[in-house]
Amino acid sequence: MKPTDFAYYLTHFLSKYLSGTMGLSSNTIMSYRDTFSLLLEFCNGQKKIAAEKMTLGDLNKKLVEEFLDWIEQVRSCKTSTRNVRLSAIHAFCRYLQMEFPDYIYPAQQILALPVKKAKKPTIDYLTLDAIKYLLAMPDSKTKEGRRDLVLLSLLYDSGARVQELADLKVSDVRTIEPAIVKLTGKGKKSRIVPLMKPMAKLLKQYLGENLWTESYTQDYPLFQNRSNAKLTREGITYIVKKYASEAKLKAPELFPNKMISPHCYRHSKAVHLLQSGVNLIYIRDFLGHVDIQTTEIYARIDGEMKRKALEKSTNNIVSDNFPEWQSNTGLMNWLKNLGK
Repeated sequence: MKPTDFAYYLTHFLSKYLSGTMGLSSNTIMSYRDTFSLLLEFCNGQKKIAAEKMTLGDLNKKLVEEFLDWIEQVRSCKTSTRNVRLSAIHAFCRYLQMEFPDYIYPAQQILALPVKKAKKPTIDYLTLDAIKYLLAMPDSKTKEGRRDLVLLSLLYDSGARVQELADLKVSDVRTIEPAIVKLTGKGKKSRIVPLMKPMAKLLKQYLGENLWTESYTQDYPLFQNRSNAKLTREGITYIVKKYASEAKLKAPELFPNKMISPHCYRHSKAVHLLQSGVNLIYIRDFLGHVDIQTTEIYARIDGEMKRKALEKSTNNIVSDNFPEWQSNTGLMNWLKNLGK
């Protein structure tokens, strides 16, 4: 069977354009791929359009709207997930406008579909005491425990995203002064993050124990699993949640209703930097944010914390009662008419 125009352009979009032209990460490409897998599943099950018969003529505004409704109503996905799927379809339509101008009108109709407003998620962060407790959890007497100690410490100290941590190679770390780690984040953009002396010392010990062998190379993954393969983001998430569960049982007062994920370490580092007086611009660069507005969410969190602290410590010096002259209508009328 001859491939359809939809199959041809989608294959080129996913396999060449996103990685080669746009330089997107493998995780983003996988997310886009999952979107179109779901779209084909919807078309086959709900619209009776087999994947091998799907054409660009079938991809229109009405179909996309029905697909988005199906995601929310049938699959019970959140609004944020719906928006991610729409963003992937938008990217495909922008690509089609350049590669296949005949499709420009239906592409623009789809591009006009707005993302749905979603409730902003709360930012989960931990206190310094909670972070210290978590970093004390791994058993430093075992090799695996020492690895986990270095991993969790670096996750916090560098403010890294979980994928950035998983992608680290030995060559990305320098333990001599000035100690740094090179993190490669979204859009394959790299940034240099300074490391504190205790973190640099931990890393130096870790490298000495695990990676200075005859087969050692600078391209080794920094963190490995039991099979000596690269530790994945799922593996890192498992480690984080394992120690978080243990910590909650032993010290529940430090973790009230907290969903602790790898990103929670990143949020915590940002809040702690802000509380230490670090300028928001430096925090933006430290975290690798493109826009300062993304970083400002931590300033709002810190402002709310200060407000609550003030409310707890207030001694009611300021009275909420109006002065007596406020009830003196004669005086008030005289003041109002004074400039007439």
